[in-house]
Amino acid sequence: MSNSQPIGIFDSGVGGTSIWKEIHGLLPNEKTIYLADSKNAPYGEKPIEEIKSLSRKNTEKLLDMGAKIIVVACNTATTNAIKDLRNEYAIPFIGIEPAIKPAALNTKTKTIGILATRGTLTSTLFSQTSDFYARNINVVEVEGRGLVELIEAGELDSPQMRSLLLKLLEPFLVNKIDYLVLGCSHYPYLIPILEELLSKDVVIIDSGEAVARQTKSILNKNNLLRTDTTYQKPIPEFISNTDPKVLENLTEAVQNGYKVSYLDF
Repeated sequence: MSNSQPIGIFDSGVGGTSIWKEIHGLLPNEKTIYLADSKNAPYGEKPIEEIKSLSRKNTEKLLDMGAKIIVVACNTATTNAIKDLRNEYAIPFIGIEPAIKPAALNTKTKTIGILATRGTLTSTLFSQTSDFYARNINVVEVEGRGLVELIEAGELDSPQMRSLLLKLLEPFLVNKIDYLVLGCSHYPYLIPILEELLSKDVVIIDSGEAVARQTKSILNKNNLLRTDTTYQKPIPEFISNTDPKVLENLTEAVQNGYKVSYLDF
């Protein structure tokens, strides 16, 4: 394994680019390959075995492309498949799961909200994390059904998105949460609207920054950080198995000179 090989990142679509941005911001000298499995989005409503199968498929593709480490930038895939991936492949994996711990430790109202997919909310890993950190906390769980599909369609600030969010956020408003944990890598793109619709006292937490720090830590631990500074900074590569237009817009690929391509995988 060479430290010049790329960091591989995959998600059930474009949402994991919120994680990619944090990784790229912290590790700008690292080559990154982002795989958007938009054809199979969302993962959150699929059976566990299908989630595992799709995660293996994405892993195999990134390994074929020379990945030295793989970031599972999808809460559903992490909570349902990462244990199997770590057992089956001899490569470091970084996962992403809802940031329940900081919300539970810092809440003043003792009531926090979790907005996530069904696949994450019903997973064993989520249940264990919630039980451990939020035993004495009122946790209001809401399944964000329909949000991923609208984001994948480029409908970030559409009337349909606002209407759906107003409905989904009602339990959080009624219960007066003071922390909202975003349990899907697509959801950080909704933060501007969420801040508008929720009370100004609500702190919104996502996992992107923590995932980037963990990625750097594991690369360093395995002597895989790219140290050669004589080359030009590598161009990030984005691959989608559907129309890559939304991916281009979210990453501002055209303005930044990033490479975005279609691949049937």
